[in-house]
Amino acid sequence: MTGSAAARLAWSLCAASIALTALSLLLLALGRPYASVFDYWIDDTTVAVAFSTVGAVIASRRPEHPIGWLFCAIGFLAGVDHLCGEYAVHALLEHPGTLPAGEAAAWVRSWVWVAAGGLAVFLVLLFPTGRLAGGRWRPLAWLNLAVGVLGALWVAFTPGPVDGLSQIQNPLGIDALGIEGELSAVYMVEVLQASVGLAAAVSLFVRQHRAGFEEQQQIKWFAYAATILIAGALMTSPVPNVMEAWWVGPVGFALYIAGIVGLPVAVGIAILRHHLYDIDLLINRTLVYGSLTATLVAVYFGGIVLLQRVFVVLTGETSALAVVVSTLAIAALFNPLRGSIQSFIDRRFYRRKYDVAKTLEAFSAKLRDETDLDALSEDLVSAVRETMQPTHVSLWLRPEPGAVAKGLPDRSASRREGWRAPLRL
Repeated sequence: MTGSAAARLAWSLCAASIALTALSLLLLALGRPYASVFDYWIDDTTVAVAFSTVGAVIASRRPEHPIGWLFCAIGFLAGVDHLCGEYAVHALLEHPGTLPAGEAAAWVRSWVWVAAGGLAVFLVLLFPTGRLAGGRWRPLAWLNLAVGVLGALWVAFTPGPVDGLSQIQNPLGIDALGIEGELSAVYMVEVLQASVGLAAAVSLFVRQHRAGFEEQQQIKWFAYAATILIAGALMTSPVPNVMEAWWVGPVGFALYIAGIVGLPVAVGIAILRHHLYDIDLLINRTLVYGSLTATLVAVYFGGIVLLQRVFVVLTGETSALAVVVSTLAIAALFNPLRGSIQSFIDRRFYRRKYDVAKTLEAFSAKLRDETDLDALSEDLVSAVRETMQPTHVSLWLRPEPGAVAKGLPDRSASRREGWRAPLRL
């Protein structure tokens, strides 16, 4: 396939995904006064738009790379899933009889998500080179294909309510399968796909261990976005009920949506190598400001609780002064805490860069005060050796202008000759 044909196909898939999503949102808006809503409309909308757009960009620029086409396919399936879900709700629940084939749409919705999940696992297996990490991962790829096909068939013909459409029964459910309800089949398929996905994630660790510097940066981008996505998914699970914290669910869902958007963006940066080497700075800033935010929130609410108790003991009632004092405290602590956390993270996670910065800082201090050129030359070579760690170092000094022409001794010549031979490290 030529580059122009690949670009047309990729952007056509992107346009189809966005068109399906737009039609789905139109059906959702038309049925807004009613209580029936497709459970996964936000998830599908985000996946369809983000995955198909980034997939089209990658596939149009790197048509030989399968990652872009996987993104296009996942985005298109998400659009189909969303449209089928909204169409079934509109045709069977909100306005029965107004649209044909409502049960067919519900049936397609019952299994299409399994196909999208299988493609997502292939995404993990093939990233970032487009090939498996080795021949021993080929059985896992075949296992993922089997789980995707058999899992889709299982949920497609299991009786009971359709996942995401709890008020609609599977029109093609077969009682002879002996399954109590489709949710049990959905749960088993989700567990199987998650297990295969975790096994596929191991291949990324194998690649990280064997890869060169550039491929390691690519994997870091993927891991960064996947961490946000997984953290959000865990926070939207039963965790909020266990913790009895109302804010965990909304924050987790926001992280989950951010992860869905961030994953294709991170993969696009990794594959196209645009700002590839900024990942270390991004991770560093995330660690610093994430820790800083958590610390300040803890100080703020902890200060309010403590001060309110003090006011109750002293005056017998609460006071708004506790909020004011806590606010002033976090304002005063912001810069010192940020510096301390930055220093701790640099020492703990970026030790080599931290040592490099300290070495350059020490050399800069000597450069301001040193007047002996020979001593300064030795300091320069030492700084290069400690920071860049090359195989050898050579220092060449340019002669003083006009020294030879005037018959004066070239004082830099001896220094240049002295450093002509490489310094072996």
